[in-house]
Amino acid sequence: MRVWRLWTPRLAHQETEGNPVANQIITACDIPNAPSGQELGIAKDTVAMVSCPLTLFGFDKDLLLPKGPVCTNLGLKPGQRLTVKGKISPSAKSFVFNLGKDASSIGLHFNPRFDAHGDVNTIVCNSKKVEEWGAEHRETVFPFQKGGTAEITFNVNQNDLTVHIPGHQFTFPNRLGLSVFDYFDTQGDFTVQSISWE
Repeated sequence: MRVWRLWTPRLAHQETEGNPVANQIITACDIPNAPSGQELGIAKDTVAMVSCPLTLFGFDKDLLLPKGPVCTNLGLKPGQRLTVKGKISPSAKSFVFNLGKDASSIGLHFNPRFDAHGDVNTIVCNSKKVEEWGAEHRETVFPFQKGGTAEITFNVNQNDLTVHIPGHQFTFPNRLGLSVFDYFDTQGDFTVQSISWE
């Protein structure tokens, strides 16, 4: 049975400090046998966790890293896709979506930069294998606006990933040769409102 639960950031923070809070968990919603392809809405200032087979959790940006939801056990294979919807901070410098096997094996590091690391209005993509980064790839089409909303879709193909951004799409090679993408995380100046996969 798949059960989705929401926790408050305060309780999640206590858990990470070693304080047991199992009897204090606030269950905002339980969805038994939730099918894949169903959209998961992320409420503001909450931490979400989804148990078997998908795990989703995240931490409040003022408490711990990563700053947004983290999904594991996604099981995305060629022919499937992941869509993220959310709001960009009015003072955004950059945000990051990582998609891969786990936190140390990232098949796609998607990093729109408004003004960060020497880049202005540029999307930087990369891959990471066992903590070693590959060569950066830059996209100059930049449809994102500070304070605006965005929807980004990642299609998993056999040899690459197709990234759909507003008004544009591009591909990034599957450098790690991953047959399954199990991991997704978000960081930076982007508030996730929903994640869906199918």
